[in-house]
Amino acid sequence: MAAEIAQLLLAVIQGIPGGATNDDLTKALSDMSAASRVEGLNVLLKQGSIEVLKKGEKLIYRAKDPQKKSALPKDADNEEKIVYSIVEEGGNKGIWIRDIRMKSNLNMTQLNKILKNLETKKLIKAVKSVNASKKKVYMLYNMEADRSVTGGAWYQDQDFEVEFVDVLNQQCLRFLQMKREGAEKKRDGPLAFKQMSCCTVKEVHKFISDLGISKVNLDEDDLETILKTVVYDGSAERILQSDGTYVYRAVNLPLPAPGLVQMPCGICPVIKNCSNCGDVTAINCQYMNDWLE
Repeated sequence: MAAEIAQLLLAVIQGIPGGATNDDLTKALSDMSAASRVEGLNVLLKQGSIEVLKKGEKLIYRAKDPQKKSALPKDADNEEKIVYSIVEEGGNKGIWIRDIRMKSNLNMTQLNKILKNLETKKLIKAVKSVNASKKKVYMLYNMEADRSVTGGAWYQDQDFEVEFVDVLNQQCLRFLQMKREGAEKKRDGPLAFKQMSCCTVKEVHKFISDLGISKVNLDEDDLETILKTVVYDGSAERILQSDGTYVYRAVNLPLPAPGLVQMPCGICPVIKNCSNCGDVTAINCQYMNDWLE
Protein backbone atom coordinates (compact mmCIF):
# COMPACT_ATOMS: atom_id res chain seq x y z
CA MET A 1 0.00 0.00 0.00
CA ALA A 2 2.78 2.43 0.98
CA ALA A 3 4.58 1.70 -2.31
CA GLU A 4 1.43 2.55 -4.31
CA ILE A 5 0.99 5.83 -2.41
CA ALA A 6 4.64 6.65 -3.01
CA GLN A 7 4.22 6.15 -6.77
CA LEU A 8 1.19 8.44 -6.84
CA LEU A 9 3.13 11.13 -5.00
CA LEU A 10 6.16 10.68 -7.26
CA ALA A 11 4.01 11.13 -10.38
CA VAL A 12 2.75 14.48 -9.06
CA ILE A 13 6.23 15.64 -7.99
CA GLN A 14 7.75 14.71 -11.36
CA GLY A 15 5.08 16.82 -13.06
CA ILE A 16 6.34 19.96 -11.30
CA PRO A 17 9.99 20.55 -12.37
CA GLY A 18 10.63 23.19 -9.70
CA GLY A 19 9.39 20.88 -6.95
CA ALA A 20 6.04 20.36 -5.26
CA THR A 21 4.91 21.79 -1.93
CA ASN A 22 2.57 20.08 0.53
CA ASP A 23 -0.18 22.33 -0.84
CA ASP A 24 0.49 21.05 -4.38
CA LEU A 25 0.32 17.43 -3.19
CA THR A 26 -2.86 18.05 -1.19
CA LYS A 27 -4.52 19.72 -4.17
CA ALA A 28 -3.49 17.00 -6.64
CA LEU A 29 -4.32 14.10 -4.29
CA SER A 30 -7.22 15.45 -2.28
CA ASP A 31 -8.45 11.96 -1.32
CA MET A 32 -5.12 11.05 0.33
CA SER A 33 -4.85 11.57 4.08
CA ALA A 34 -1.99 13.57 5.60
CA ALA A 35 -0.67 10.47 7.37
CA SER A 36 -0.62 8.47 4.12
CA ARG A 37 1.12 11.37 2.34
CA VAL A 38 3.86 11.52 4.98
CA GLU A 39 4.29 7.75 4.83
CA GLY A 40 4.64 7.85 1.02
CA LEU A 41 7.10 10.74 1.12
CA ASN A 42 9.27 8.88 3.63
CA VAL A 43 9.33 5.88 1.28
CA LEU A 44 10.46 8.11 -1.61
CA LEU A 45 13.14 9.74 0.55
CA LYS A 46 14.51 6.37 1.63
CA GLN A 47 14.56 5.23 -2.00
CA GLY A 48 16.40 8.39 -3.00
CA SER A 49 13.69 9.17 -5.56
CA ILE A 50 13.12 12.71 -4.29
CA GLU A 51 15.05 15.41 -2.46
CA VAL A 52 13.80 17.92 0.08
CA LEU A 53 14.51 21.64 -0.23
CA LYS A 54 13.38 24.48 1.97
CA LYS A 55 12.01 27.73 0.60
CA GLY A 56 11.15 30.14 3.37
CA GLU A 57 8.89 28.22 5.74
CA LYS A 58 7.79 25.70 3.10
CA LEU A 59 9.29 22.33 2.21
CA ILE A 60 9.76 21.58 -1.49
CA TYR A 61 9.83 17.99 -2.75
CA ARG A 62 11.71 17.60 -6.02
CA ALA A 63 12.21 14.49 -8.15
CA LYS A 64 15.81 13.33 -8.56
CA ASP A 65 17.44 12.07 -11.71
CA PRO A 66 17.26 8.23 -11.44
CA GLN A 67 20.67 7.92 -13.14
CA LYS A 68 22.25 10.28 -10.63
CA LYS A 69 23.12 8.57 -7.36
CA SER A 70 23.51 10.63 -4.22
CA ALA A 71 26.60 10.16 -2.10
CA LEU A 72 24.57 10.80 1.04
CA PRO A 73 24.19 7.78 3.33
CA LYS A 74 20.65 6.50 3.87
CA ASP A 75 20.75 7.43 7.56
CA ALA A 76 21.30 11.15 6.80
CA ASP A 77 18.64 13.35 8.40
CA ASN A 78 16.43 15.78 6.48
CA GLU A 79 18.52 18.85 7.38
CA GLU A 80 21.67 17.20 6.01
CA LYS A 81 19.80 16.27 2.82
CA ILE A 82 18.58 19.84 2.41
CA VAL A 83 22.05 21.36 2.88
CA TYR A 84 23.69 18.74 0.65
CA SER A 85 21.21 19.39 -2.18
CA ILE A 86 21.76 23.16 -1.90
CA VAL A 87 25.53 22.69 -2.11
CA GLU A 88 25.03 20.32 -5.05
CA GLU A 89 23.05 23.02 -6.87
CA GLY A 90 26.06 25.36 -6.54
CA GLY A 91 28.00 23.15 -8.95
CA ASN A 92 31.70 23.73 -9.49
CA LYS A 93 31.42 27.43 -8.69
CA GLY A 94 30.34 26.62 -5.15
CA ILE A 95 27.97 28.49 -2.87
CA TRP A 96 28.60 30.86 0.05
CA ILE A 97 27.43 29.93 3.53
CA ARG A 98 25.18 33.01 3.56
CA ASP A 99 23.30 31.71 0.51
CA ILE A 100 23.04 28.22 2.03
CA ARG A 101 21.57 29.76 5.18
CA MET A 102 19.00 31.77 3.21
CA LYS A 103 17.92 28.79 1.11
CA SER A 104 17.83 26.30 4.00
CA ASN A 105 16.33 28.70 6.57
CA LEU A 106 18.56 27.10 9.23
CA ASN A 107 20.20 29.08 12.05
CA MET A 108 23.98 29.53 11.86
CA THR A 109 24.78 27.21 14.78
CA GLN A 110 22.78 24.37 13.25
CA LEU A 111 24.10 25.05 9.75
CA ASN A 112 27.75 25.14 10.85
CA LYS A 113 27.29 21.80 12.61
CA ILE A 114 25.75 20.21 9.49
CA LEU A 115 28.47 21.60 7.20
CA LYS A 116 31.16 20.30 9.54
CA ASN A 117 29.54 16.83 9.60
CA LEU A 118 29.32 16.75 5.80
CA GLU A 119 32.96 17.85 5.50
CA THR A 120 34.06 15.18 8.00
CA LYS A 121 32.23 12.55 5.93
CA LYS A 122 34.01 13.92 2.81
CA LEU A 123 30.71 14.67 1.11
CA ILE A 124 31.42 18.39 0.65
CA LYS A 125 34.48 20.65 0.87
CA ALA A 126 35.20 24.31 1.52
CA VAL A 127 37.28 26.14 -1.11
CA LYS A 128 38.78 29.61 -0.78
CA SER A 129 37.84 31.92 -3.61
CA VAL A 130 40.39 34.22 -5.27
CA ASN A 131 37.62 36.80 -5.62
CA ALA A 132 37.14 37.09 -1.87
CA SER A 133 40.08 35.90 0.21
CA LYS A 134 38.17 35.84 3.50
CA LYS A 135 35.20 33.91 2.14
CA LYS A 136 34.85 30.23 1.42
CA VAL A 137 32.49 28.52 -0.97
CA TYR A 138 31.15 25.00 -0.51
CA MET A 139 30.89 22.37 -3.22
CA LEU A 140 30.67 18.58 -3.48
CA TYR A 141 33.83 16.83 -2.32
CA ASN A 142 34.78 15.18 -5.62
CA MET A 143 34.06 18.24 -7.76
CA GLU A 144 36.88 20.26 -9.34
CA ALA A 145 36.43 23.96 -8.64
CA ASP A 146 35.79 26.33 -11.54
CA ARG A 147 38.62 28.65 -12.65
CA SER A 148 36.62 31.65 -11.49
CA VAL A 149 37.03 30.27 -7.95
CA THR A 150 40.63 29.04 -8.01
CA GLY A 151 42.05 31.52 -10.52
CA GLY A 152 43.23 28.64 -12.72
CA ALA A 153 46.87 27.93 -13.45
CA TRP A 154 47.95 31.47 -12.58
CA TYR A 155 47.13 31.20 -8.87
CA GLN A 156 48.53 29.11 -6.06
CA ASP A 157 47.05 29.36 -2.58
CA GLN A 158 45.21 32.49 -3.76
CA ASP A 159 48.49 34.22 -4.71
CA PHE A 160 49.00 35.33 -8.31
CA GLU A 161 52.12 33.63 -9.74
CA VAL A 162 53.78 36.68 -11.30
CA GLU A 163 57.15 35.01 -11.95
CA PHE A 164 55.51 31.95 -13.54
CA VAL A 165 53.45 34.12 -15.90
CA ASP A 166 56.55 36.16 -16.80
CA VAL A 167 58.52 33.01 -17.65
CA LEU A 168 55.70 31.71 -19.85
CA ASN A 169 55.43 35.11 -21.53
CA GLN A 170 59.16 35.08 -22.33
CA GLN A 171 59.15 31.49 -23.62
CA CYS A 172 56.10 32.05 -25.82
CA LEU A 173 57.76 35.13 -27.32
CA ARG A 174 61.00 33.18 -27.82
CA PHE A 175 59.13 30.52 -29.79
CA LEU A 176 57.44 33.15 -31.98
CA GLN A 177 60.81 34.80 -32.60
CA MET A 178 62.39 31.45 -33.50
CA LYS A 179 59.65 30.86 -36.07
CA ARG A 180 60.18 34.32 -37.52
CA GLU A 181 63.97 33.89 -37.71
CA GLY A 182 63.55 30.50 -39.39
CA ALA A 183 61.24 32.03 -41.99
CA GLU A 184 63.65 34.93 -42.64
CA LYS A 185 66.52 32.53 -43.39
CA LYS A 186 64.57 30.71 -46.11
CA ARG A 187 64.00 33.88 -48.17
CA ASP A 188 61.01 32.46 -50.07
CA GLY A 189 59.23 35.77 -50.66
CA PRO A 190 56.99 37.98 -48.49
CA LEU A 191 53.86 35.83 -48.67
CA ALA A 192 55.68 32.61 -47.78
CA PHE A 193 57.60 34.47 -45.05
CA LYS A 194 54.36 35.64 -43.43
CA GLN A 195 52.82 32.17 -43.52
CA MET A 196 55.93 30.42 -42.20
CA SER A 197 56.44 32.91 -39.36
CA CYS A 198 52.91 32.38 -37.97
CA CYS A 199 52.24 29.96 -35.11
CA THR A 200 49.06 28.29 -33.96
CA VAL A 201 48.18 28.01 -30.28
CA LYS A 202 48.57 24.25 -30.62
CA GLU A 203 52.20 24.64 -31.74
CA VAL A 204 52.98 26.98 -28.84
CA HIS A 205 51.27 24.60 -26.41
CA LYS A 206 53.43 21.70 -27.61
CA PHE A 207 56.60 23.81 -27.31
CA ILE A 208 55.80 24.84 -23.71
CA SER A 209 54.79 21.28 -22.78
CA ASP A 210 58.04 19.88 -24.18
CA LEU A 211 60.04 22.42 -22.17
CA GLY A 212 58.53 21.04 -18.96
CA ILE A 213 58.66 24.40 -17.17
CA SER A 214 55.15 24.13 -15.73
CA LYS A 215 54.26 22.04 -12.68
CA VAL A 216 50.57 22.29 -13.52
CA ASN A 217 48.80 21.07 -16.63
CA LEU A 218 48.27 23.94 -19.05
CA ASP A 219 45.70 23.68 -21.81
CA GLU A 220 45.55 25.63 -25.05
CA ASP A 221 43.25 28.26 -23.52
CA ASP A 222 45.91 28.97 -20.87
CA LEU A 223 48.58 29.46 -23.52
CA GLU A 224 46.31 31.66 -25.62
CA THR A 225 45.88 33.91 -22.58
CA ILE A 226 49.67 34.24 -22.37
CA LEU A 227 49.97 34.86 -26.12
CA LYS A 228 47.46 37.70 -25.80
CA THR A 229 49.70 39.34 -23.20
CA VAL A 230 52.59 39.10 -25.68
CA VAL A 231 50.36 40.87 -28.21
CA TYR A 232 49.37 43.54 -25.67
CA ASP A 233 53.06 44.11 -24.97
CA GLY A 234 53.50 44.98 -28.66
CA SER A 235 55.87 42.05 -29.28
CA ALA A 236 53.52 40.02 -31.48
CA GLU A 237 50.41 40.29 -33.62
CA ARG A 238 47.23 38.22 -33.64
CA ILE A 239 45.94 37.35 -37.11
CA LEU A 240 42.43 36.07 -37.88
CA GLN A 241 42.31 33.14 -40.29
CA SER A 242 39.56 32.32 -42.80
CA ASP A 243 38.32 29.45 -40.61
CA GLY A 244 37.76 31.78 -37.65
CA THR A 245 40.87 30.72 -35.70
CA TYR A 246 43.83 32.94 -34.81
CA VAL A 247 47.56 32.59 -35.38
CA TYR A 248 50.34 34.58 -33.75
CA ARG A 249 53.49 36.13 -35.21
CA ALA A 250 56.40 37.96 -33.64
CA VAL A 251 56.93 41.52 -34.85
CA ASN A 252 60.14 43.50 -35.14
CA LEU A 253 60.15 46.14 -32.46
CA PRO A 254 61.15 49.67 -33.52
CA LEU A 255 64.24 51.36 -32.13
CA PRO A 256 63.87 52.24 -28.43
CA ALA A 257 62.45 55.73 -27.94
CA PRO A 258 64.65 58.54 -26.57
CA GLY A 259 64.49 59.11 -22.84
CA LEU A 260 62.25 62.20 -22.94
CA VAL A 261 59.63 60.37 -25.04
CA GLN A 262 59.49 57.60 -22.45
CA MET A 263 58.50 60.02 -19.68
CA PRO A 264 55.30 58.86 -17.97
CA CYS A 265 53.71 62.31 -18.35
CA GLY A 266 52.76 61.60 -21.96
CA ILE A 267 50.38 58.77 -21.04
CA CYS A 268 49.46 59.84 -17.51
CA PRO A 269 45.67 59.56 -17.00
CA VAL A 270 45.65 62.44 -14.47
CA ILE A 271 48.02 64.82 -16.27
CA LYS A 272 45.32 67.52 -16.31
CA ASN A 273 45.25 67.52 -12.51
CA CYS A 274 49.04 67.71 -12.11
CA SER A 275 50.43 70.94 -10.63
CA ASN A 276 53.03 72.25 -8.20
CA CYS A 277 50.67 71.71 -5.25
CA GLY A 278 47.77 69.47 -4.34
CA ASP A 279 47.37 65.68 -4.43
CA VAL A 280 48.87 65.21 -7.92
CA THR A 281 52.40 66.61 -8.24
CA ALA A 282 55.57 65.59 -10.06
CA ILE A 283 57.44 65.48 -6.72
CA ASN A 284 55.11 62.83 -5.26
CA CYS A 285 54.50 60.96 -8.54
CA GLN A 286 55.31 57.25 -8.20
CA TYR A 287 55.47 56.84 -12.00
CA MET A 288 58.06 59.62 -12.22
CA ASN A 289 60.12 58.11 -9.41
CA ASP A 290 60.10 54.68 -11.10
CA TRP A 291 61.15 56.27 -14.43
CA LEU A 292 64.01 58.21 -12.84
CA GLU A 293 65.30 55.09 -11.13
